[in-house]
Amino acid sequence: MASVLRSFKAISPALRRPIVAQQPLRAFSVSVNRSAGHGPPQLLGPGAKAGEVPTDEAQSTGIERFELLGKLEGVDVFDMKPLEITRLGTIENPIPVYSLYPQRQVGCTGYPADSHDTIWLNLTTENKYARCPECGSVYTLNFQGDEALLDGGDDH
Repeated sequence: MASVLRSFKAISPALRRPIVAQQPLRAFSVSVNRSAGHGPPQLLGPGAKAGEVPTDEAQSTGIERFELLGKLEGVDVFDMKPLEITRLGTIENPIPVYSLYPQRQVGCTGYPADSHDTIWLNLTTENKYARCPECGSVYTLNFQGDEALLDGGDDH
């Protein structure tokens, strides 16, 4: 052990680098954008205090927290309401289905509503129409998303 210390002392002081404490990384929550009130919502809850049972607001994270914060503000962030079908879709007048992604699944329950079991249809931008094999209702995708998704930029 003494030989190691002697060899360390023998190194030229010019070659020795001073030990510098690493700069701690700044948390996202204290960045300029977050402190100015801008940017995306914080998707990591504060957690529970010691000795307390956490609430949903305190312990939720990620998409669950995003949905919960939206509900607290009165916004349905995923728009889970069913389509209002007031007519039977035809090739000349299909039922448009809004989407931000070039592919979407739609569950058809028939016309009038609930006249048959749910049949799932795949709507894509490549196929103009999708027809329910049970009731014959026709659906089409109303794509409103980013055009880059059409060119294969959908890596996620």
